Amino acid sequence: MNESTILREAQFNPKVKSYWIWPTVVFLCIFIVTIPIAIIYYIIANLLIDKYLENISCTLTDRTLDIKKGILNKTESTIPLEKITDLQLFQGPIMRYFGLHGFKVETAGQSSPTGGALVNIVGIVDTKDFRQSVLDQRDQMGSGGQSAPQALAAAQPLSQSQSDASAEILSDIRDTLHRIEQNISKNEG
Repeated sequence: MNESTILREAQFNPKVKSYWIWPTVVFLCIFIVTIPIAIIYYIIANLLIDKYLENISCTLTDRTLDIKKGILNKTESTIPLEKITDLQLFQGPIMRYFGLHGFKVETAGQSSPTGGALVNIVGIVDTKDFRQSVLDQRDQMGSGGQSAPQALAAAQPLSQSQSDASAEILSDIRDTLHRIEQNISKNEG
């Protein structure tokens, strides 16, 4: 199995922890009765989010985007770059307040049960630059990402026999098209 070269490892903004905790705490504090629940939520969420941030990673390699996350249910996604159709940036008002962005990875033939994005990532430091790095690598693979043997075969000129065979096939196709055009003109007239 070929080893992939790691091009970029995403770093996560520590503000993502506040983004995940404070909106819920503020909402629970609106109702005086739920303030004790807000305190308990804050303590538990603080511990769980720290553990979650330890287990999340997003790595761009020369061929794939590797995403790992989860505490109890760990998820590892390896997305081939040539399958990525879109990396959609998103930022809601609360995310904007905390200075965070997120992006959604959408792929050709994705199998997300909800029909949405295959993967959502929130809190990568310099999300726009990371997104651009992924798109640039995907485009580089699309234009020149062939393996060495494939690139050599594509660069070598056709042999005389291959060239003659191709010319003969093209001539046959041309002649067939002429016959089809004649039949169509006879049927119309």
